Amino acid sequence: MHNIQLAASQIVQQVLVDGRNLNQVLEESLGRKSVWAPAQRAALQDLSYGTLRFYGQLDALLGELLHKPLSDRRIYYVLLVALYQLQYSKAAQHAVVDHAVRSAQMVNTKLSGVVNAILRNFLRSQADLLERAAQQATGRYSYQQWWIDELQAQYGERSAAILEAGNQHPPMTLRVNQRRNTTAEYLTLLNQHNLSARLIEPDALQLDKPVPVDKLPGFFAGLVSVQDAGAQYAARLLDIHDGMRVLDACAAPGGKTAHMLERAAVEMVAVDKDAKRLQRVAENLQRMGLAAQLVTGDAAEPDAWWDGELFDRILADVPCSASGVVRRHPDIKWLRRSSDIAGFAAQQLNILRALWRLLAQDGKLLYATCSVFHQENGQVIAAFLAQQPDARRLPITLPNDIDGQLLPNDQHDGFFYALLQKIA
Repeated sequence: MHNIQLAASQIVQQVLVDGRNLNQVLEESLGRKSVWAPAQRAALQDLSYGTLRFYGQLDALLGELLHKPLSDRRIYYVLLVALYQLQYSKAAQHAVVDHAVRSAQMVNTKLSGVVNAILRNFLRSQADLLERAAQQATGRYSYQQWWIDELQAQYGERSAAILEAGNQHPPMTLRVNQRRNTTAEYLTLLNQHNLSARLIEPDALQLDKPVPVDKLPGFFAGLVSVQDAGAQYAARLLDIHDGMRVLDACAAPGGKTAHMLERAAVEMVAVDKDAKRLQRVAENLQRMGLAAQLVTGDAAEPDAWWDGELFDRILADVPCSASGVVRRHPDIKWLRRSSDIAGFAAQQLNILRALWRLLAQDGKLLYATCSVFHQENGQVIAAFLAQQPDARRLPITLPNDIDGQLLPNDQHDGFFYALLQKIA
């Protein structure tokens, strides 16, 4: 376990210090340790994700425990991981401490005693230290201060629930391929395989406990996909019908593309500027037995790839802060800067303007983000409508939404949707 603990500390350090993407660093680390068993790989992922999920609190705890800066910063990250284990895992406390000491010995032998003393001090004064760490907002919520301030300004009393939802383990939700079986039929199939789930949307089943996809009956035969319930609204809201020409403008990894093709027989064009990520769209469609025209291109610059034929429907699932899906990507909480939000908003408005001329008369465009920040959502739509006299926003129906804004909860992540129609 100490090897896993040390590897997790190195992953966390690369994210927080070098600003690297968690999934990418984790993938590289797992690739270097191909001899690790599945349980070890799962443990490394849990330690890496969990430490970053609660980094604000763990950092505040170390602020209380450390009386002077560590002479070797690498030990700080070993301590972060060990504190996460002591606070949130079911591992035996003495084992966590012993492993942390061994990890420290591999990094800097001189500081192994310091690690032992700090962790045992935490265990002796755990309740008091947690209370003191929670006195500062970053320690209480485990987000950057600007993020906390922004949500409090926008959502008031709701902000605490939004922040707390982002620190929960995400549910595993399935989208049943209605071309192959009904939701009820697949639920029965799950039960036959001793997998418990519940219906939360017409196409969506939420598993009581996450499982690897190879444990899902019929997954590789295209009976089902993994997709958050909030993301599944996109295909329904776009109101597509057989025979339409449809554009998925920022398609990767292809979940929404596939869902639209499952719902109607349409001419689908899926565009993404990242050729490597577009390959994931191809793989998803192949697994589902679906077909689309895949195009490598920038949604903000359609002249480079558009054939001139108008679309009846366009899905603009634009790049964003991903602030609504941080429970799946906890590194985002620490990599984002407040200045990034304005940059995303400008990019989103440019994409909307560029795609609008590709839309046929009376056609509909669905603007979508996985953000909870107004600046990327309602404010972008307001700015676009003010500039575009032939655009009108259509009403949509979502559960417990705030003007198209889905807030993260135990059933779905945070998303924003706005349905626009081109009028005369």
